[in-house]
Amino acid sequence: MTFLEPSVWDGKIYTDRWTTGSAGTVDVVEPATGTVLGTAGMASGEDVFAAATRAAKAQRQWAATKPEERAAVLRRAGQVFEDHVQELNTWIQRETGAIAPKAAMETHVAANECFDSAGLPHHPAGEVLTSDADHWSFARRVPAGVVGVISPFNFPLILSIRSVAPALALGNAVILKPDPRTPVSGGVMIMRAFEEAGLPAGVLQLLTGGTDAGAALSEAPEVRVVSFTGSTAAGRKVGEACGRNLKRAHLELGGNNALVVLPGADVAAAASAGAFGSFMHQGQVCMTSGRHLVHESLKDEYVAALREKAEHLPVGDPTGEVALGPIIDERQRDNVDRIVRGAKDAGASIEAGGTFENLFYAPTVLTDLTPENPAWAEEIFGPVAPVMSFSTVEEAAELINASEYALSLGILGDVGQAMRLTDLVDAGKVHINEQTVADESNAPMGGMKASGNGARFGGYTANIEAFTEVQWLTMRPEIAPYPF
Repeated sequence: MTFLEPSVWDGKIYTDRWTTGSAGTVDVVEPATGTVLGTAGMASGEDVFAAATRAAKAQRQWAATKPEERAAVLRRAGQVFEDHVQELNTWIQRETGAIAPKAAMETHVAANECFDSAGLPHHPAGEVLTSDADHWSFARRVPAGVVGVISPFNFPLILSIRSVAPALALGNAVILKPDPRTPVSGGVMIMRAFEEAGLPAGVLQLLTGGTDAGAALSEAPEVRVVSFTGSTAAGRKVGEACGRNLKRAHLELGGNNALVVLPGADVAAAASAGAFGSFMHQGQVCMTSGRHLVHESLKDEYVAALREKAEHLPVGDPTGEVALGPIIDERQRDNVDRIVRGAKDAGASIEAGGTFENLFYAPTVLTDLTPENPAWAEEIFGPVAPVMSFSTVEEAAELINASEYALSLGILGDVGQAMRLTDLVDAGKVHINEQTVADESNAPMGGMKASGNGARFGGYTANIEAFTEVQWLTMRPEIAPYPF
């Protein structure tokens, strides 16, 4: 039997065991070929409410488990990802349309998320406070309780495990709702890993579902934190529901990220970085380089180099020797094409690409843009590189900050000028002499403005803040005297 043996999970959700959901099933479809790889169980809102009640009961016992035992579960889960890496990579390629290096990155980061999280149970859990009263005074971190995790289709394993692992390590129970388009990479892999690692039943539950299941996570009173990664539009709804129900929402949302090429930059190296930033995983990354801001002295040379890259990057079945695989589905492909067509109608020039066959969209380069052009103003989530020029660092900053998004920024060229620009812009992260797509398990991840409500993932500080509450605790040697 293989690790992801379909007979274990096919057509099922996971509560305290693999069982059928009340909302039927959904086909797991390979976007490159249309092949049905299996079926996943679908949970209803009622299933989520029942899971939240179950999780609240399991969480108390899990939180009382010795730190070394929780740490051991996390280490074993990380080892499971490493032990089954080839099988997992193949599934990620076929289910998400990822080329081999992208799939390998997901499993590598997933293992590291577990290994890093294994340190959290032994991390200092509070501080001793000074006090003018005759008692000892402490502030201690306690588990938030039940955490809901809602993850998207593009990097489903990473964007699920980065919340699941630290939340579990800190003594919480977790309900995981992956995108129905990627229920195996975003859910089954994680559930199976923690099953193998010996996590007690009910502490982690897998409920693939639609919008009703996601809404239930925001409504269920036992769920105290919702960790959401996805579109800004959906994130606004999650944040609104969580605010109404007085629970925390950690939102990592969309991005229309700028890649700035400063005067004097190495154009060949910059075009290579720009092509990777825009075309990696077909541009289906929240951190994709969605706007190329190139100094006017380099624009023509940069466009020519980027066009050359785009025209020679092979596109096809990601299990073969290609650079780009398919868009996840027809709806997403059609939205990409809508923006490209709209950009052309608004006066943009298509320097390369702009065509598709089935779900394979050609790497596309656009020029002659204005800030109002849809390809410049909107998040495309496809392999499209819009290019515009600037004359001064101050003008570049204005163009960057004009966007409603503020997730990631890449700056290529002179470090001194890059430092000046960094101080003028809004961005959740800035990468100097790197493109905009980067992720490390120990680094804080999040955006500003419409890209989210700050760094809520990654590293001890962000994870502890995200998945615990602060409790004030005082202690006296005997009952205090009172004047009543």
